[in-house]
Amino acid sequence: MEHAHRKLTTHQITVLIQVLRTFPNERVAIVYSAAASDGRAYALDFMAIFKAIGWDVSGPEAAEFPGGESVALALLVSAGGAMPACAEALRDALRIYEIEVETRVGGEKHVAADGFGLWVGEVG
Repeated sequence: MEHAHRKLTTHQITVLIQVLRTFPNERVAIVYSAAASDGRAYALDFMAIFKAIGWDVSGPEAAEFPGGESVALALLVSAGGAMPACAEALRDALRIYEIEVETRVGGEKHVAADGFGLWVGEVG
């Protein structure tokens, strides 16, 4: 079954920029599953938001999900580290639009130093 391509609307982008603007100078690494047909494009939507607010962004780059399994969208935080407040705000803002985001610990390879990672995977 073919899934519709994920895309943030102009309204969603505007709201996310307003919410995240209160967290200056954050760091995020963006990775996506090459198996997700819309993974790179969706990751670029988020990159545009993060760049617009002046965050230090690495990626997006294609990668495999830490642990081998995949999820549609996840926030990756370092083992032993707490989720940064900016990542919590992103998660909460996305949930307003019924965009579910999982939180995963580990996968340090895909977590920005003193930041977090955003994983864009396949829709199940």
